Amino acid sequence: MNRRRPAGRDRGSFTAELAAGLPALLLLLLAGLTAVNAVGSRAGCLHAAREAALAAARGEDGAAAASRAAPAGAEVTVTVDGQRVTATVQVPVRALGTRLPRITVTATAVAAVEPGVAAPQPR
Repeated sequence: MNRRRPAGRDRGSFTAELAAGLPALLLLLLAGLTAVNAVGSRAGCLHAAREAALAAARGEDGAAAASRAAPAGAEVTVTVDGQRVTATVQVPVRALGTRLPRITVTATAVAAVEPGVAAPQPR
């Protein structure tokens, strides 16, 4: 035997709860999309930093190698310290839209200068 509740006090409560919860759900969605974008950019920066470090260790232009593999808008820095090459790639990622400050994603890779190669010059 099913009894139906009389309509009355609870009418429209779903609409009110949806109106209160929808902004929070949208904020979580945007935060998740930003996190996915940052992780993807980090992977691209890491790839570019590895390419730059290995190219510079072989005596080639590390910055040029990194710029081919880096995400758009990335800043590449290659430094040589004795027998070690360090490449750093940074790229800004937009956080939750265009009006908020950007997050900077950074990746660094280190490679040893290969034997028989003259000390590479940072470029």
